[in-house]
Parts: sequence; structure tokens; C-alpha cells
Amino acid sequence: MDLRLADPLRDAARCAAIYRPFVTDGWTSFETEPPDSAEMARRIADYGASHAWLVAERDGTVVGYAYGSPHRTRAAYSSSCDVAVYVDPACARQGIGRALYERLLPELAARGLHAAFAGIALPNPGSIAVHEAVGFTPVGIYREVGWKCGGWRDVGWWQRLL
Repeated sequence: MDLRLADPLRDAARCAAIYRPFVTDGWTSFETEPPDSAEMARRIADYGASHAWLVAERDGTVVGYAYGSPHRTRAAYSSSCDVAVYVDPACARQGIGRALYERLLPELAARGLHAAFAGIALPNPGSIAVHEAVGFTPVGIYREVGWKCGGWRDVGWWQRLL
């Protein structure tokens, strides 16, 4: 498996395809419409420049991605970031998410970031496990913060100092 910085033109369509079921088939993502490849290319370019966006590639196919993004817009938050990882469901539980984070987190630290936060729509034991495996600890829960799939959803927050 090869881990590398994402290229917006090369990787956007595959990242969008990986992300789609997380939007359409459950509450993992609070987006309600999956982004197309043009929107994904914009996100890869923006977050890749400001933070970092990585892909995991196996046999020439992107099988997962992880990125950092701004935590909040006010200046005092500029040394913190949000992170996310998405793995093709066909490749789940193969260590891809962990490998992506093990490369992403030092990259974010090298760019001067101090703290990373991950919001996890609950329940999601797989996501909790990968985040805790790379050193994130729970810091709180936003109760009934989003409505998706016919119900109120909680989001747990995990943090790791970089």
C-alpha cells in the first residue's frame, strides 16, 4: 500500500466514490448530498494546501483517504484542526485508516498544528476504535446535534495533541 499526498485531478473521483455511501447510507457524515468529483477536487486542493490530504493506494486504486481541515474560523483556533478518515467499505478493517492517520498526524504537526479533533457520529465503534488506536481520547458529546436518517444523532468528540 502506498500513502501519498492527494492530487485533486487524479484522486477526486475516487475519493468522492469512497465518501458517497457514508453520506447516502447512514449518519456517518452529516452531509445530505454527496459531493461530486469537482467539489471533492476543490476540497482536496483547499485542505491539501492549508493542512494535508492523503490517500492510500493499493494496486493503483485509491482505497482510503484522510485529511486535516480548519477546526474553527476565529484566529485563536488556527493551531487546531479537525481530521477525518474514510476507507472504502470493501477494504475496511485492514489497517488502512490507522496507517493514514499515522502518516497524517505527523504531517499536521510539521505544519505547526498543535491539536487535532475528530467528530464521530454515534454509534460508530469502528471509527472510535481507529481514533483511539492512534492516541485520540474522548472529550465530550454533542447530544442530538444533527437530524439524519429519521432521527436525532449525537456526535462524540475526540482529541489528540500533536
